Formats: sequence, C-alpha cells, structure tokens
Amino acid sequence: MEPGVGLALQSRAAGFVSDRRRSALYGGEGRARIGSWRVADPAAIPAKAAVRAGGSKPVAPLRAKKSSGGHGTLHNSVDEALLLKRKSEEVLFYLNGRCIYLVGMMGSGKSTVGKIMSEVLGYSFFDSDKLVEQAVGIPSVAQIFKVHSEAFFRDNESSVLRDLSSMRRLVVATGGGAVIRPVNWKHMKKGLSVWLDVPLEALARRIAKVGTASRPLLDQPSGDPYTMAFSKLSMLAEKRGDAYANADVRVSLEEIASKQGHDDVSKLTPTDIAIESLHKIESFVIEHTVDNPVGDSQADSHVQRIQTL
Repeated sequence: MEPGVGLALQSRAAGFVSDRRRSALYGGEGRARIGSWRVADPAAIPAKAAVRAGGSKPVAPLRAKKSSGGHGTLHNSVDEALLLKRKSEEVLFYLNGRCIYLVGMMGSGKSTVGKIMSEVLGYSFFDSDKLVEQAVGIPSVAQIFKVHSEAFFRDNESSVLRDLSSMRRLVVATGGGAVIRPVNWKHMKKGLSVWLDVPLEALARRIAKVGTASRPLLDQPSGDPYTMAFSKLSMLAEKRGDAYANADVRVSLEEIASKQGHDDVSKLTPTDIAIESLHKIESFVIEHTVDNPVGDSQADSHVQRIQTL
C-alpha cells in the first residue's frame, strides 16, 4: 500500500446495472460504504490506529414546512420538493452510477447541497475534509495545518479522492483547494464534477458571519471580518479560478438568482441550487456520450490541460 490513506473498499457491490436504475432510486440497492482507514505520514510517521469513516447518514427527507410566510411558503416548499424529486429521477437514469464531485470555494455550500442531492438520488454522501480529519485523527482542517502542514493535508486529501474514485453512487463535497492538484482532477474525472460558483461578496458575508477559525487559509488575528475575508477570497479566486472552470458543470448562483428575479444570491435556497445542479448534470451527460462512463484516457487528457495552466 502506498503512503497516505488506505481504504478497505466495498465499492462494486454498490453499483447497479441499467435494468435496476429505477428501483435503486430510494434505497433499492445497497449504498457504497468505506471501510477502515489506515493513515501514515508520507514522511514516514508510523501508521495510526484505523478509524472508521462510514458514509454520512442520509439527510431527512424533504418536507414542506409552514413558516411565518403562511400558505404561500408551504405551497412553494411542496412545489420545490416535487420538482427536485422529478429532476433526480430523470438524472439518475443517465448517471449510470457515476459519482458526483462538488467543487468550489470554501463556504460555497458544497456539503449542504451535496446532502440534498445524495438523498434524492439514493447516493451516499461524503465530505472529503471530514474523511481526512477522521483518518488523521485530528478534529479540524485548521488543526491539521497547524500540527502538520498544508502539504500533509493535501497529500491525504489526494489519497481520499483516489480511493473514493474507485467507488460508485457517491456525492462528494471536496475541499476548496482540491482543484489545485492535477492528480485530483484525474480521480474526479472518473465521475462528474460540478462547480458551485458563488460571488465573492456573498462568500465573504457568509464566512464573516460564522468566523474564520475553522478556515486556516482565511484566519486572521485582527481586522474587519468581512474586509479580511473578501481580500483573502479574492486572492484565492485569482489562483484557482481557471482550475474551477475545468469542472464538467458550472452552476452560477448569480444566474439562478437572476432567473428567479432576485438581486441577491442569499435569497436562494439550497434546494434551488440542487435542482439547478441536477439540471446542468442532465444536460451535460446527454450531450457527452451518455452510455459510456468517463474513461482514464479522457481524465489523462483533462489533467494535461490543467498542467498547462
């Protein structure tokens, strides 16, 4: 086993063939599970005790909730849930078990949207940052950076994505910086990658509201939280913008808001974003050789393009 994170995978049992696609939508087939993880520092730190890293529990089914908005809000919630379900049924047929990888800047909602998508597709959900934390035995990415280094985290992140890429029927929320390594794209290109493109101003507001302590690349000892977050996010976006743009699908929150008549992306719900993501995925797979999963040759070609950036 090469250095990094090793997985005892039970992946193929979670796959499904074409005549089972419909029955698998809501739990008809067993979902992929990750077994024990064995972690070793690439610099030869002894292997640590195995850590169980099972898939997250499915999020609660979407239910319409009546709020202070009254019957209008209830009606909109029902319509939204039904639209999401219909779209997931259409997309599931074309996916053929391929994994979905959500990429985007920190704070872009990858985990929230990913959980919704995994639930309606009957997929399992994984957050790659959480898997690295569990594998290393350190409870946060910020602490991993502090105790070890960013390079140590990136090595383990790549190992996580490598092993997840051998599985089927997963929605994976990746870390904001996963796109910077070409090898990660090679792994993700075995499935479908979706970029959640959120305006920097909206990201900065979100992050300033909850704080930057859990985000090592943004954390600052002093200064106005919004100004500091926006400045750092702008720098990261400049470095990563071309890499994000290489995702198979781009989901622009500004475009969704415009179509709905909003002037602020914060008015969008996670379900709005999940529906648009599924719509874009469906359009992509219909256009690109639907019956053939993405192969290694396509992934290698994509990596070569990334390396020229």
